[in-house]
Amino acid sequence: MGNVALEEEVDAVIPAATFHRVQESAEFQELRKRHRSFVFPVAIAFLLWYLAYVLLAGYAHDFMSTKVFGSVNVGLLLGLAQIVSTFAITTWYVSYAGRRLDPIAAAIRHEIEGPLAAATKTSAKKESK
Repeated sequence: MGNVALEEEVDAVIPAATFHRVQESAEFQELRKRHRSFVFPVAIAFLLWYLAYVLLAGYAHDFMSTKVFGSVNVGLLLGLAQIVSTFAITTWYVSYAGRRLDPIAAAIRHEIEGPLAAATKTSAKKESK
């Protein structure tokens, strides 16, 4: 009792030369360029934003303890903004990846696994008969 598709994935071997060829392809280079052009600037911006928050919390006690309303102060709002910005960046990245990265990645994957996927479908049909 086993999953035929899973067993075939384990048995299938893609030659290393295929991966080297893909890494040198223009499609893969474009995928890397798009990924890095989003991830690096956003990561740097977020780390600077986090560093600013930590420095303000450590050295600007009077500013961070400024009451905004009720017992809510600037430090609490900035802390919550950290959490909100994390979710916003995640949502932004998922949207970006869906539009700009996933189509290229799917094409590359199809290029690598296309013949392999066709062969495994044929063998799965033979085994099920």
